[in-house]
Amino acid sequence: MSGVFVDVSLLLASEDGAYPERRAVALQWLTALWQRGLGRTSTQVLHDFYRIATYELQPPMPAGDARAEVRRYEHWQPWQIDHATVESAWAIESRFGLHFADSLVVAAAQHLDCQYLLSEDLPHEQRYGAVQVINPFANMDAADLSLLESLA
Repeated sequence: MSGVFVDVSLLLASEDGAYPERRAVALQWLTALWQRGLGRTSTQVLHDFYRIATYELQPPMPAGDARAEVRRYEHWQPWQIDHATVESAWAIESRFGLHFADSLVVAAAQHLDCQYLLSEDLPHEQRYGAVQVINPFANMDAADLSLLESLA
């Protein structure tokens, strides 16, 4: 497997100072992914991050800071949502009853051949084909990074 797909919830938590425990856990996950070269995401996730970070976080993140973060995650070579991804998302939506936006996230993770998808928006430990969802905040005492050891 080629990496761990990161959904928008983890990226936002890493920037949200209103919840320091969640932020610390998010930063642990992201640091480990950067160190191991395992982080993956999609253009959809980066779009959502920018929109939510600059308009919905309280206080909103300055646009320049949000742009810098998006540029940083461009190093992960985010999956571009294309026709094949949309077709896969429709199949996921029909099979699992997910919202279309969540189906696009799962489809991108599948296209990137990711074994894990870090998200708090999907059911913890649910499998969608070869992709398993991990809620990075399921254990708030410390990030359980042990799954990364099998991928490194």
